[in-house]
Amino acid sequence: MLLEVDDLRSGYHGLEIIHGLSLTVGEGEVVAIVGANGAGKSTTLKTIVGEVKQFGGSVRFGGSAVTHGRSHTAARRGLMLVPENRALFGSLSVQDNLRMGAWGRGERRGFTEEEILDLFPILRERRQQLAETMSGGQQQMLAIARALMGAPRLLMLDEPSTGLSPKLTWDVFHAVHAIRERGVSVLIVEQNAQQVLKLADRAYVLESGSVALEGEAAGLASDERVRAAYLGY
Repeated sequence: MLLEVDDLRSGYHGLEIIHGLSLTVGEGEVVAIVGANGAGKSTTLKTIVGEVKQFGGSVRFGGSAVTHGRSHTAARRGLMLVPENRALFGSLSVQDNLRMGAWGRGERRGFTEEEILDLFPILRERRQQLAETMSGGQQQMLAIARALMGAPRLLMLDEPSTGLSPKLTWDVFHAVHAIRERGVSVLIVEQNAQQVLKLADRAYVLESGSVALEGEAAGLASDERVRAAYLGY
């Protein structure tokens, strides 16, 4: 397995938010995490990259432990998180943001800048535009594109469709499919459970910081509990 999370406990200022959570992501997989607001989805991703302190359990990426407070080290190894707030360099152009993303990729080879601009054509049109002047959807595409410049082995996306129109949401999910086709694994936290379960191979349903259900995404999409709680039918 590329990512192995075992019996994870984590939280903030001594308050435990994640309680004994375990999950895996294999090479070339798209794995989704769904759940209600406050279920611990974003905290899980931040703990995986080392931004949130582990109270117990383990996180292993590519066979090695991920250390708290060393998210930059995780990124150098190919573990990339695109946070919900996107964390772009607003005063820099699209092109400069992309080039910043390539810093630290070392010898890993992934998408070229031209391939990324083919994947996100709107960014090609706006190469010289400042990131802070772009729409929310364009910023989301830039955030994903910048992460791809770092040649990730595992790309983690935190609520990528938040605030996007249905058309832009479709564009983002289409991009995730293309990214997986290139062999990059994806772990995606998403409120739009209906769409993400169509895209993912497997999924985990979180409730109050623990895994309530897990399995193949198609099976969870037809599970009555998931349909009633998250799919609206």
